[in-house]
Amino acid sequence: MDADENLPRRKDDLVAQLAKQDLDPLSVEELNERIALLEAEIARSRNKISFALNHRASADALFRK
Repeated sequence: MDADENLPRRKDDLVAQLAKQDLDPLSVEELNERIALLEAEIARSRNKISFALNHRASADALFRK
């Protein structure tokens, strides 16, 4: 069970807001910048997941001894 599971979800979910945003006014350059920022955020999220999994595995190994 993740500790985060007990935390309430945000009502102002930023991902949902981002998905609803109108992209029509954005130029190709702005869209490319947006994609780069989103890809950086995906990488940051994946790194956090990796850290959490490694941390959990280390803790499990420590307490099994």
